[in-house]
Amino acid sequence: MSTPEQITANSSTSNQPPTASASSSELNGGTSGGRTSGGGTRRKPVWSESTAGILFGIGAYSLWGLLPLYFLALQPAGAIEIVANRVVWSLIFCALLITVTRAWRVFGAAVKDRSVFGPLALAAGLIAINWLTYTFGVTTGHAVETSLGYFINPLVSVLLGVFVLKEKLRPLQWAAVGIGFIAVGVLTFSYGQLPWIALILAFSFGLYGFVKKRVGPKVDALTSLSVETVVLAPFAAATMVVLGVSGVATLTALGPGHFWLLLASGVITAVPLLFFGASARRLPMTTIGLLQYFAPILQFIVALAVFNETMTTARWIGFCVVWLALLVLTVDMLRTAKKNSSLKKKARIAAAAGA
Repeated sequence: MSTPEQITANSSTSNQPPTASASSSELNGGTSGGRTSGGGTRRKPVWSESTAGILFGIGAYSLWGLLPLYFLALQPAGAIEIVANRVVWSLIFCALLITVTRAWRVFGAAVKDRSVFGPLALAAGLIAINWLTYTFGVTTGHAVETSLGYFINPLVSVLLGVFVLKEKLRPLQWAAVGIGFIAVGVLTFSYGQLPWIALILAFSFGLYGFVKKRVGPKVDALTSLSVETVVLAPFAAATMVVLGVSGVATLTALGPGHFWLLLASGVITAVPLLFFGASARRLPMTTIGLLQYFAPILQFIVALAVFNETMTTARWIGFCVVWLALLVLTVDMLRTAKKNSSLKKKARIAAAAGA
C-alpha cells in the first residue's frame, strides 16, 4: 500500500509551511489569526490550519488502516492481480489529476531530470515490493503480521539513520532499538520463524521513505506518485495481460460489482496520499510521527475483529514489547521536539533583542 502506501518524507520535506512550528498565536489558541493586516484583509486563523492538518492526517492513516477490508471485498483476486490493477488504475487517476491541475509541464520536467527520475524509479521498485508483500499478507491470513511491519517501521527508520546517514542516536533511541530487537526475538519464537512479512514491510517502506526524502525537495507528491506509477505501469499491464490470457484474472469474470471495485483501486490508492500531502504541509513532523500509529492500530484491530486471526500468549508478549519500544521512541521524539522548540524561541528572542 502506499502506506504505507507511501511517502512521508516527500511531502513533508518539500512543503513544510511557516505555520508548522508553534507560534505565539497558536499558543494563544489562534486568536491573533482574526486580526486584519495593513491592507484590511482578514487573516486565516492559525489553529484552523493545524486542525485541518490533523483531520487530513487522521483521514489518510485511517484509510490505510482500513485497507485490509478493501482486499477482503476483492476476493478471490490474489495479491499479484490486485497490485497490478492498483498500479494501472492509479496511473489513469494520476493522469486525470495532472490534467485538472495543469501540471503536465512539471511532470515532464521530473521525467527528464535524472536526479529526480532515477531515485523515483528506485522508490517505485521498493513500493512495489511493499505493496505485494502487504497484499499477500492480508489475503493469506497474516494481517496481524502486516500490522507488525508498520509498528516496527519507525525503529527501522532509526537504524537507517545510523547505518546509512551515520547519525548518532540518543540514549532513549538506543533503548528503543534494543527493545525492538528483543521483540523480534520473542515474535520469532512465537511464530516458529522470523516474522519475514513484517520485516520486509518495515525495511521496504523504511528504504522507500529514505529515498523519497532525498528527492523530496525537488518534486511534489502528485508528480512523485505519477512518476512511480509510470515506471511500474508496463510491468503491471503485462501482468494483467498474462493473467487474462491464462484465465486466472477476475477483473471481468465476477460481474460489474467486482470490476468497478478493482477499478476503484486507483482512487483508493491516491486519495490517502493526497490527504497525507495536505496534512504534511500543515503539521510539524512530530505530529505526523504520532499520527502514523493510526494505520497499524486499525490494521491490528481489523485482523482480530474481522479476519479472526489468532493471537497466542507469546505473540501478545511480543507485540507488547514492540509497543514498549515505540513508547520509548515517542517519548524521545516529544522531548527532542520540546527542546528544539525552546532553543528556537530563545534564538528568536536573542535576535529580537539584538535588533
